[in-house]
Amino acid sequence: QLQLVESGGGLVQPGGSLTLSCTASGFTFNYRAIGWFRQAPGKEREGVSCINRSSGTTVYADSVKGRFTISKNNAKNTVYLQMNSLKPEDTAVYYCVAAQSFCTWSQVLYDTWGQGTQVTVSS
Repeated sequence: QLQLVESGGGLVQPGGSLTLSCTASGFTFNYRAIGWFRQAPGKEREGVSCINRSSGTTVYADSVKGRFTISKNNAKNTVYLQMNSLKPEDTAVYYCVAAQSFCTWSQVLYDTWGQGTQVTVSS
């Protein structure tokens, strides 16, 4: 079974940067895509970004394009989310997710979720 552990969340001022990390352990070879979803208080959970493990192709939500960058280190089984120019509306719990399919915005296809890490953007 696959396990995902996130780290790197915290409090940052608007315009600042944070990097989230997600380290996978267990049966990683079945999983084709690793991504990030987020959920803000009172809002529905939404997809943020995803990367295909073999090809490295990436997808981003329109709200984060140009500000967030997803990358991977297959040797370390780790995926990173570099977040720049952070806005208060980026405040949310960020979840690392894994799917046996290729990247998709369909949450039901992500059968492994991390515990989440809080990102708060505030002055």
